[in-house]
Amino acid sequence: MPDAGKSLARYSIFAAVLAAAGLPIYIHAPKFYVDAYGVSLSSLGAVLFALRLIDVVQDPLLGKLASATRHRQGFAVGAGLTLMAGSMFGLFAVQPPFAPVLWFALMLTLVFTAFSFLTINFYARGVQKAEELGVSGHLRLARWRETGALLGVCVASVLPSVFIALAWPEFAAYAVIFALVCLIAGVAMRDEWNGAIPAAPLGFGAVLRDRVSRRLLLIALVNAAPVAVTSTLFLFFVESRLGAPGWEGPLLLLFFISAAVAAPVWSLLAERAGPKRALLSAMGLAIAAFSFALLLGAGDVVWFAVICIASGAAVGADLTLLPAIFARRMQIVAPDATEGFALWSFVSKFTLAVASIALLPILEASGFVAGVANGDEALRTLSLLYAGVPCLLKIIAIGLLAATPIERDLR
Repeated sequence: MPDAGKSLARYSIFAAVLAAAGLPIYIHAPKFYVDAYGVSLSSLGAVLFALRLIDVVQDPLLGKLASATRHRQGFAVGAGLTLMAGSMFGLFAVQPPFAPVLWFALMLTLVFTAFSFLTINFYARGVQKAEELGVSGHLRLARWRETGALLGVCVASVLPSVFIALAWPEFAAYAVIFALVCLIAGVAMRDEWNGAIPAAPLGFGAVLRDRVSRRLLLIALVNAAPVAVTSTLFLFFVESRLGAPGWEGPLLLLFFISAAVAAPVWSLLAERAGPKRALLSAMGLAIAAFSFALLLGAGDVVWFAVICIASGAAVGADLTLLPAIFARRMQIVAPDATEGFALWSFVSKFTLAVASIALLPILEASGFVAGVANGDEALRTLSLLYAGVPCLLKIIAIGLLAATPIERDLR
């Protein structure tokens, strides 16, 4: 199609909306329920962990649902957007009709269910779109899609602060704006859900029987683990290791802006040098950044900002190139793609659940206590978990990627 490239901005808008319903919710929702309803942090933490485990279990089922509704994909996506927007409104703009922690759990369950279903459909449809784009179609689509997603995270992370400055009810306004943007994204993408659809889904077996697909899922699992580790420990590291409470928000925003700026650069580099070489370079950059973080101590905020820029740039490659590589493989072995991306979503979320339950008890056992002055052993453990573990995981990911034959898949 000669005008196929003109519609890529639609994918960027839709990706931004999906991203706004992901990580920013972990930033905003707990604080809102603590401040507004007095829910304890421990209760919220337990709910978030349980919901993450539910996500891990339900994603393969949502993949099957996406396959079953593929002939009415536009209607299914519209229903998913409506559910996600309504649940977000219930989370932030509705007085809980029963115990706030239970309302929090119910609304987040609906938000994350809709988010997962929409994500699976969106990335599966991207396989069809990339085929229309021709040579390097997956990389071109990923450049627009993942840059939009990262910009969506940036905007959603700071939007409540903007509303506070305007003296608006920040989270109620956030929910209303989110619903409006869902409508805009739905209208923008309305024509993209049409077109050729494979005659029948091939199921998980077609993906798991393919050696390269299995290897890519394993790489995704190992490569996502460092981000899960650093996301889990980021606030503790800034507050206690750097002794810089109050800098968490600006540093997090710097990280995501760096990832958004770097994502299209990595995509262009992959078109010239090959996706495997570009991704290996990004993994090397991540190891260098994490290694330097091991040396930081109290007051090293400027140096940590540099690390945020470097590690954010590396994550830009992870988020852009790995999904493009996997999407191209799905085009070869499982053109329906919905269940393939359900597995992709499964392994990505599994790392977040494991990181939460594995790292925090180790940190607590070292004597670490949030919000107080900690001893050398506790701070050393925090540094090793935050920076040392990601280095080891990235080294493993490099070995797996180096041994995986993907050179021809994106050519």
